[in-house]
Amino acid sequence: MQILGKLSINDIPFNELPAMLAGVGMILGLIALILLVTYLKKWKYLWKEWFTSVDHKKIGIMYIIVALVMLLRGFADALLMRAQQAISVGVNHGFLPPHHYDQIFTAHGVIMIFFMAMPFMVGLFNIVIPLQIGARDVAFPFLNSLSFWLFVSGVILVMISLIVGEFGQTGWLAYPPLSEKQYSPGVGVDYYIWALQISGIGTLMTGINFLVTILKMRCTGMTLFKMPVFVWTALCSNILIIIVFPVLTVTLGLLSLDRYLDFHFFTNNLGGNPMLYVNLIWIWGHPEVYILVLPAFGIFSEVVSTFSHKRLFGYTTMVWATFSITILSFLVWLHHFFTMGSGADVNSFFGIATMIISVPTGVKIFNWLFTMYKGKIIFETPMKWTLSFLITFTIGGMTGVLLSVPGVDFLLHNSLFLIAHFHNTIIGGVFFGYTAGFIYWFPKATGFKLSDYLGKCAFWAWSIGFYVAFIPLYILGFMGATRRLSHYDYSTGWHPYFIAALVGALIIAFGILCQVLQIAWSVVIKNKLLDSTGDPWNGRTLEWSTTSPPPFYNFAFIPTVKSLEPFWDQKQGTQKEIDLPIVYEDIHMPKNTGVGLIIAFFVTLFGFALIWYIWWLVLLSGIAILCSVFYRSFDYNIDYYVSASEVEKIENLHSKRKLI
Repeated sequence: MQILGKLSINDIPFNELPAMLAGVGMILGLIALILLVTYLKKWKYLWKEWFTSVDHKKIGIMYIIVALVMLLRGFADALLMRAQQAISVGVNHGFLPPHHYDQIFTAHGVIMIFFMAMPFMVGLFNIVIPLQIGARDVAFPFLNSLSFWLFVSGVILVMISLIVGEFGQTGWLAYPPLSEKQYSPGVGVDYYIWALQISGIGTLMTGINFLVTILKMRCTGMTLFKMPVFVWTALCSNILIIIVFPVLTVTLGLLSLDRYLDFHFFTNNLGGNPMLYVNLIWIWGHPEVYILVLPAFGIFSEVVSTFSHKRLFGYTTMVWATFSITILSFLVWLHHFFTMGSGADVNSFFGIATMIISVPTGVKIFNWLFTMYKGKIIFETPMKWTLSFLITFTIGGMTGVLLSVPGVDFLLHNSLFLIAHFHNTIIGGVFFGYTAGFIYWFPKATGFKLSDYLGKCAFWAWSIGFYVAFIPLYILGFMGATRRLSHYDYSTGWHPYFIAALVGALIIAFGILCQVLQIAWSVVIKNKLLDSTGDPWNGRTLEWSTTSPPPFYNFAFIPTVKSLEPFWDQKQGTQKEIDLPIVYEDIHMPKNTGVGLIIAFFVTLFGFALIWYIWWLVLLSGIAILCSVFYRSFDYNIDYYVSASEVEKIENLHSKRKLI
């Protein structure tokens, strides 16, 4: 038995130029970052203030930073695919060998869903939810830190697969039998399994944390129907996480048993059934779509109300529509495999259920339109993203209803039409929504606004580039172009449309460049807030009642809520506050801890060792994980009190930035 298991020097892909260039670039960038931090002497600061922080706001910022880094990696994969398809025609087979191309489209899907969209969502949860419900932190601060570092552990494994070994060549859901040992004997599927298992457990912890936070830590007077719509959508999203992520954990666990111990859950022989995997993965997979899109709907509700200068139209119907989508999301998973022989009765049921789920979504769209009707609309950048969403997502929804007809799906299921539909909803709904929320709440997290000019450039590039990139895919789908295609013949007539799709991807690339410059430029010059209260957008809900950024304890005095829009009512003078003498008290807060990072470090080693069959490292890292958990379990020094005098000092400092 080798000391490094299956790992050898031959597992570094020296003969694959794109992979080596990307790997060398990643390593050089990491070295440059380490040298810069060392030169600036910021390691102690980063460890004390960020890496060991349990402050939900800082954890949220770190989630979003990693999500944006993974956006760059995931989009680079997309650009490689579009370039390959644009030039790989006729006798020209392009610059990507088939097995590398297969890794790229698998990694693209996995990264964009698990390691870009999910952390972007959780980052916004962390920044906004405790402030909106009047809480000083989340229910379980240490669990919040551990969840983040477990997610980072999954990211590290995905990035390592770029230069050590390979990633899966199965598609982003790793259907058997292709993902079984017989057809994927390398480590690519193992990287897939352990990256998703580790980050998925972190996501499940996040779901539990925020469910408890929302249900148990709301401030006085905030009943369920006084919660902001974003909190409602986050509540439903976290309920879905708690229900379906254990299904993903079990599914990947069974696949692991197939690969490691020669079980036969998902094989065609010895009692197995590949369709069991397909059912299980989509029982998780379709609610996952709504886990992502529901919070985006909540963001649009906040943005539309703020920039229309009106209360949200139909708040109660919005809440019930959200609940309806949450329940119906469990009844539509089979529409992902209409073509697999389930029978007419089953296909009809799931087709009708898919059509029905579009109804509460339509209710939301009409509510947003009615909110804007006769409103004093201000076309700030978040509002622009919202308007683009309304058009783009509606088109994606209509193509989704078309695909809900089993007969149509039989024709289009394995075509680029389906790819265009999926991106229509995920980019137009999820990404546009999270970008709007990121811009909207950026001043709350940092104390300054993002550059408006660069934000508008990014918006127009994304909005135009999206249609140039994906409308040709709808056409190609009708022409018979299949998914995961790396080469085709001139006689198909597909080539001009693939060229157009590449042009669209390049326009989107310009939009991403503008977003990177927007953040970098804004951080350097630190755009001033329009309103020194910390409310540049004339916001309506509770989070804007604190300074920007808020103190680490959020509120010196836990607020009392009497209406749905307490901060707006207070500003308008409709909610009178009783003047009482200010008496500061000690505040109970959790202490920073590095145990979460340490556990995640050993978990990363554990996952890497399992991938490469390094059994001694599996044993040692497993023992280290258990020891770290036991240490934390018996550590009673996990909180402290901020003295009343210190609170008063901080509040006096912050009050200089307040107008009210």
